[in-house]
Amino acid sequence: MIEIGRYYKLKITNFTSFGAYLDTGTSERRDNILLPIKQVPEGAKEGDEIEVFIYRDSEERLIATTRRPLAQLGDLAYLQVSAKTKIGAFLDWGLERGLFLPFREQKYTVEVGKCYLVKVYLDKSQRLCATTEIYEYLTADSPYKKNDRVVGVVYAIRPQIGVFVAVDNQYYGLIPRNEHFSELKEGDQVEARVIRVREDGKLDLSTRERSYIQMDSDAVKILEGIKNHDGFLALNDKSSPIEIQSRLNMSKAAFKRGLGKLLKENKVIQSDGGLKEKL
Repeated sequence: MIEIGRYYKLKITNFTSFGAYLDTGTSERRDNILLPIKQVPEGAKEGDEIEVFIYRDSEERLIATTRRPLAQLGDLAYLQVSAKTKIGAFLDWGLERGLFLPFREQKYTVEVGKCYLVKVYLDKSQRLCATTEIYEYLTADSPYKKNDRVVGVVYAIRPQIGVFVAVDNQYYGLIPRNEHFSELKEGDQVEARVIRVREDGKLDLSTRERSYIQMDSDAVKILEGIKNHDGFLALNDKSSPIEIQSRLNMSKAAFKRGLGKLLKENKVIQSDGGLKEKL
């Protein structure tokens, strides 16, 4: 039985002025599927077997194509929003008709021109659609270990927990709130470091380097902060985490490591009021 959203090798049964009909293996001629004329390979003849992808056209009729979409039924794919309408959004997946992303399947606001990680599924009407609700389709059997570098896509943000990332578009990943110091949105691709592999296999991540490496960039960031505040930064090692976060977008621990490096190298002067660069 032919399933929508899959690839098949089907034989050409006959030609018409608008394309070639492909044998679906049933006894009913009306079950044969049209391959539009512009998709028919040059020199093709009756009896030839062609690999095609099956989907529905704009009139919801089954149709075949020799083009290869960026995803098939059941896949997780990183696709770009090509249009937004009153009924939902459409994603560019490499076929003439965009992949439909219904409003009810948009767990966050999507923007035209931006890519998001989605799952391809069949709705109740047997139409290929997409959803941004992907958590249950990820797995925890990644090959990664502590301190490995990984790349993933942000698929959910929970301020009290952190940023949820699909590593390699397939594995569970989380940047905990205390490891998240940059502006991220759903759909963003992010490079991170594995800081922990939990017992259940899920990955805890950080966008920061290991402390002895990160210390250098934190020190530079503090110096830049001093320059950006007219030579005096109203922070010191007694400042609150909130003050440090708001001015430098880093944790207090990172600030203290970077400041310690600058003080040791005699590059800054610290007072009760704050910091200034030593000339």
